[in-house]
Amino acid sequence: MQHLMDLTKVTNSITHKETHKETRDNDDDKQVVTEIMARSFIPTLITTVSWEGFHFAGHEIQITEGKDSYGAFVWPSALVLCYFLETHAEQYNMVDKNVIEIGAGTGLVSIVASLLGARVIATDLPELLGNLQYNISRNTKTKCKHLPQVKELSWGVALDRNFPRSSNNFDYILAADVVYAHPFLEELLMTFDHLCRETTIILWAMRFRLEKENKFVDKFKELFDLEEISSFPSLNIKLYKAMKKNWRRA
Repeated sequence: MQHLMDLTKVTNSITHKETHKETRDNDDDKQVVTEIMARSFIPTLITTVSWEGFHFAGHEIQITEGKDSYGAFVWPSALVLCYFLETHAEQYNMVDKNVIEIGAGTGLVSIVASLLGARVIATDLPELLGNLQYNISRNTKTKCKHLPQVKELSWGVALDRNFPRSSNNFDYILAADVVYAHPFLEELLMTFDHLCRETTIILWAMRFRLEKENKFVDKFKELFDLEEISSFPSLNIKLYKAMKKNWRRA
């Protein structure tokens, strides 16, 4: 009987600790998410061109969004990745690093990486390049050590011609919310693989919505060592670091 009582006490203690930890983790998540979302603001003055404002890397960033494409909006995953880059600038130093962002959309992540000192190539589909170039030029001219470039990149298309492996020397690949209900997941995986060299680090923020995300992660892990470095349950977003698998380097 005493043994059962002791076991019950231990079990209750473990359950209490786990509940306390879960509560603390939830509180920490809400606190950080509140801080991330506070970096976004709506301008108080109405102008001829509507824009949304963000505070990152010591600058006010003005982003014009489109209305005709998923890629023309700033999604929460982009804010998470920008916040991470800013708050982990020592660990993931962007200064003079060669960086490419895939699915750059409005350009917010590329702008923040540029403001942090990186040599950035922002890429996306041809129909998004006009707005992408406008946002990047507007927010980086005279403010960055290296003026970022904007290039077309359709996942899986003409990779050898437009981004030959021999010249791919990217230190970082950045990606925010590139996995969702679109039919080009195989091409996306092919693009990640093509752009990576042995030492390239992928920093990838993703919101989980459907089972497709989990399946893509499983396929991704066949080619890359994947590490979850941050999680935001209230946003359903995870932040990953990835590199090519050791056996591929060997």
